[in-house]
Amino acid sequence: MPLSKRAGWIAYSRRMSITALKEWDAQCQLLTTGTLSVLVRKGGIEETQGDFRVEHRSFLLYPTFLHQNPVELRPEFKALLRTDPDPGRVHVPALAEVVAVHRVENEERVRALEDVQALTLGALERRYAYRGKPWVHVLVLRVRPLLEPLALPETPAMLGCVSWVPLGDVNVRAGEGVIPEPELAARAAAVAARLTP
Repeated sequence: MPLSKRAGWIAYSRRMSITALKEWDAQCQLLTTGTLSVLVRKGGIEETQGDFRVEHRSFLLYPTFLHQNPVELRPEFKALLRTDPDPGRVHVPALAEVVAVHRVENEERVRALEDVQALTLGALERRYAYRGKPWVHVLVLRVRPLLEPLALPETPAMLGCVSWVPLGDVNVRAGEGVIPEPELAARAAAVAARLTP
């Protein structure tokens, strides 16, 4: 992963074959602004042959408007909900890197994360119990906003309720993490503490 330091920021620059993670547009906004660093994932509706897995340690964020549910978003974040401003194109805001991942199989510990992620308590409980498989993945992410806009045509292969979408070769130039490293480490430690038996 090539990194170079320039004028106080770290640049990640490479033409690479990369995968994107589909996530609600509102959650992508929260991650890209640094408001939050945590995602709770279960998997897409069409992922019937297997469960969600953290298959990639770095990936682009793919904002999706499909199934974005205002009832499942914490009230303070509902103002971020919007309709797709450019149907047929994906506007990629950032590169994400996995700082920590936890598979959580205890519902009480999932509930303990209510205030550090975007979903309501009811939504967390539903995701935990979805398909009779009582667990979720909790990801702590370093998010690097892209330095140059990346807009891609949304092809038929990219559609559907799936988590991971291969984007092929794209030019990626990302700046430093939106959260300073000491604060990100503190956020990751706080998540780990809440999930520790």
